[in-house]
Amino acid sequence: MGTIFDWGYIWKSLPEILVYLPVTLEIALSSMFFGLILGLITALVKIYRIPVLKQFAALYISFIRGTPLLVQIYLAYYGIPKVLEYMEIAYHWHLSVNNVAPIVFVVFACAVNLGAYLSETIRASIESVDRGQVEAAYSIGMTTLQTMKRIILPQALVVALPNFGNIFLSIIKDTSLAFIVSVVEIMGQAKIIGSRGLRFFEVYIAVSLIYWVVCVVFGKGISLLEERLRKYERRAIG
Repeated sequence: MGTIFDWGYIWKSLPEILVYLPVTLEIALSSMFFGLILGLITALVKIYRIPVLKQFAALYISFIRGTPLLVQIYLAYYGIPKVLEYMEIAYHWHLSVNNVAPIVFVVFACAVNLGAYLSETIRASIESVDRGQVEAAYSIGMTTLQTMKRIILPQALVVALPNFGNIFLSIIKDTSLAFIVSVVEIMGQAKIIGSRGLRFFEVYIAVSLIYWVVCVVFGKGISLLEERLRKYERRAIG
């Protein structure tokens, strides 16, 4: 009769699970990168109230906030191939879904999800910048782009960084959903190892330790970056 709990299985599983840590980080970092771009564009559309686009931005944010990430991954995984198939038939674009790796759909869904949440953080951070500084920049001949780049964004980044950090840590954990569309990351590998030895509890402890350590490391890095930015801001003001 086997033991009820096997400590050795945890330590044995850790190296096998860690092999797929780069996949988890690739999904998280890529999603965050594209999500920041999408979030910035959406935030600027709302701030400058661009006709038509502001309605689309509001609808986009409402839809993403009102649906689970799991559903959004399924929509991307099953919906994008339908769009590519239509484009191929209607416009002869020769787009084959067979050449698209499943991880692309996961990154797309996660980036779109992050873009909605990041846009509100970015918008609030930009609007927190003193309007007098913006007007002063315009008065000395700076363009809107120069003002945004040199005055607004550096200050907004300091305000937004804590929220960016929290959102990034959340997406690291949300990458565990990637296995539902056959992308093997650390959670997917844990399920495979668990089913192989019927030691699901042990491997889930192992994968939880990995998530914990990764989030602690990135959380500490974000805190250090935030501290450095605040010191730089204080020196600039002084």
